[in-house]
Amino acid sequence: MRIGPMKQRILARHPSDLTTDWAQRVIGRNHPNVMVSGVDIRSVDTGTTTRVRLEVMHDGPGNLPRQWFVKLPSLAWRARLITALPRLLHTEVRFYNEAAQGMPIAMPDVLAAQSAPGRGAILVLADVAESGAISGQPGDILTDAQALLVVRQLARLHARFWNKADFMRTYQWLAGPVRRLEDRLGAALAVPLMRRGLRCAGHLVPRKLHKLAVRYARQRARAMRFLSSAPPTLVHHDCHPGNLFWNETQPGLLDWQLVRFGEGISDVAYLLATSLTPETRRNHETRLIAAYAEALQDNGITEIELGHLLQRYRAHLAYPFEAMVVSLAVGGMMKLENNHELIRRTAAAVDDLDAFSALPI
Repeated sequence: MRIGPMKQRILARHPSDLTTDWAQRVIGRNHPNVMVSGVDIRSVDTGTTTRVRLEVMHDGPGNLPRQWFVKLPSLAWRARLITALPRLLHTEVRFYNEAAQGMPIAMPDVLAAQSAPGRGAILVLADVAESGAISGQPGDILTDAQALLVVRQLARLHARFWNKADFMRTYQWLAGPVRRLEDRLGAALAVPLMRRGLRCAGHLVPRKLHKLAVRYARQRARAMRFLSSAPPTLVHHDCHPGNLFWNETQPGLLDWQLVRFGEGISDVAYLLATSLTPETRRNHETRLIAAYAEALQDNGITEIELGHLLQRYRAHLAYPFEAMVVSLAVGGMMKLENNHELIRRTAAAVDDLDAFSALPI
């Protein structure tokens, strides 16, 4: 896709590129009379992407954000390598440009989102902190009451796009060649990455799960087909606590790099496995899944049977476990202590519910 000169000029590869002139070009796209007088980089965090928090000084109106959150390709070479071929940041840019306005869930306001083949991608968002919201961290622990709020929001999101053929035709790129490439790469690398991740995790994963996890990795393509055999909707696919933000008691979702069509309960499984302590999850997961089913019904989705939903939830627990173990194997995807904690939580969920036995492997 060919892009014009103005669009090309806001792409950046490194935090040092986020200068006053760069910010002026971003603001000038929609506010040509606003002048930028300075940029202050407040923090730089590197994981699957490089995330930069900025304060931008300008003479614009009060509702024009001064705190920005910028996503660039990762400065960590391993993370950049594993995310480059599936074009994760490019996908998030396209999502914000084409689909984000229709989302029935809180999201950051987008200031600019651009990508170009071979040139990179950049996403410039209003930092949710400016409105008083608090961004989550991957190691955060939710209460059951907080989890209930997120589950209900996920149900609203999933119900809006549940089995909607017209939406899937319009946004067929969400299941297009890039996602198919991601699936093929996942299957090809599943066994070596699972083995390496289990070695690195050591005692964090009960020994009895090691053989089952490697068997799952060998049969990953078959498992993914099974997990996709349900009425599709739009799913976030990465609902760990670090991708949440909270405006008072209202949750919102960040980081839409992995957005796709899938089964709604997969987001719930990811959320509960990563964000709750094992004790809280054991005590409340059935009630939370029942609340999800009730919220779907409240939003017009009536073909829900709780027993079936619980079985699908069990099966989908395998993926957040895989994601956290593979993140450890690759390295640099998140802070090590957070990665370890999420492995503990997801391994406990897989073990408690014998998740691998719910898959045809």
